[in-house]
Amino acid sequence: MKPNPHPVPLRDPLPMLERARREWGGQQDYWVFGYGSLIWRPEFEHVEHRLARVHGWHRALKMWSRINRGTPECPGLVFALLTGGSCQGVVFRIPQRDGDAVLDRLWAREMLMGVYDPRWLHCLTPEGPVKALAFTLSRQSPSFTRTLSDEDYRRVFTQSCGRFGTTLDYARETFESLKKHQIRDKALEKLLRLAD
Repeated sequence: MKPNPHPVPLRDPLPMLERARREWGGQQDYWVFGYGSLIWRPEFEHVEHRLARVHGWHRALKMWSRINRGTPECPGLVFALLTGGSCQGVVFRIPQRDGDAVLDRLWAREMLMGVYDPRWLHCLTPEGPVKALAFTLSRQSPSFTRTLSDEDYRRVFTQSCGRFGTTLDYARETFESLKKHQIRDKALEKLLRLAD
């Protein structure tokens, strides 16, 4: 387990924000796809939410966190949306009038370090398909953990804590939130058993 210990921005997040604004267009409501803490702590106003599934991406506790759930000396982990498989989550509809402000808020929260690759993904919902903004992670990113052993996860669950608390609390909160939405994540269930 050899993460880069330095919490410095990987890329300037502002060009990605401007690209997201252009792709949205500013003329209508838009959707945001939540697959981790956005489900239980969105921190933005929305006028509707729906269960949603994206194909070609999956939720994985495989992104180093050196501020929110860990430190540079003892990195924690947060969820990322990685290529392959599928992922159930929640989409939130942002009204057009609030669109710019919510994008600014999302960038302040999710893109501070310039780690994620924001993408507009095709999401299937019970009421029909929507295109939603999602924060994905490249497998080439230095923040991607690659393969972690059970012992690595146990160590992170036991030791890692950042400004928003521990990795273990974050993983458990996400698990409980998914359960409330009747979403089952077997990979997360398996990881949490390592902390028992």
